[in-house]
Amino acid sequence: MQRGGKTVYGAGIGVLMLETRFPRIPGDIGHAESFPFPLQYRVVRGATPDRAVRQDPRALVDDFIKAGRDLVDMGCDGITTTCGYLSLIQDQIKDALGVPVAASSLMQVPMVQTLLPMGQKVGILTVSQAALTDAHLAAAGVPLDTPVVGTEGGRAFYDGFLNNRAEIDITACRADLLDAANRLCRDHPEVGAIVLECTNMVPFAHDIRRDTGLPVYSIESFLTWFQAGLMPRRFSMELADPRWR
Repeated sequence: MQRGGKTVYGAGIGVLMLETRFPRIPGDIGHAESFPFPLQYRVVRGATPDRAVRQDPRALVDDFIKAGRDLVDMGCDGITTTCGYLSLIQDQIKDALGVPVAASSLMQVPMVQTLLPMGQKVGILTVSQAALTDAHLAAAGVPLDTPVVGTEGGRAFYDGFLNNRAEIDITACRADLLDAANRLCRDHPEVGAIVLECTNMVPFAHDIRRDTGLPVYSIESFLTWFQAGLMPRRFSMELADPRWR
């Protein structure tokens, strides 16, 4: 007998999207071809990048919960978002929805820290160093002395994504992130791995790894791990052990 109860099957993760108009290229969580598994999307109306980052996203928590309920009702077994600053509403969303929630890439920092040799630290690249407060870090379980560098003062990334521009110079964005990553390594030589707070940084993770020589973790690595628990791969046991035949 086959068990039902859902509307959609095979899409374990639901994505709560900010309301944006900036371009989303392959690698960005908002580009549907970025992951090797299907995702379900819901736009949280009124949740602009400015309101999520430079204002207080806790004012939008009811809107995120409403959209999250739509995803869970549709059949999603876990929920994520498209902004690392939403660590501030991680607890409210998970408690309201009753499913696992991975609201922010920053939640990887404690796990990555356990991988590093003594004396090394995780460093964070964020869109806005000024906007990333101790409250955001604490909500994600990140030590408050974690090195952080933002993209303020760059050519295109900060202005393009935070101000929700319809056109962005992607080549200039890559240069901004490489500059920020190298500044992080120069100013904090103890950094042994980098976590990208911003989901729009993922298309440049390979370049950051190549330029700095350090492991780079992002919403892509986080959701790949998240998906592995929600929908574990099925392996054939027939050749491994005759008891499975």
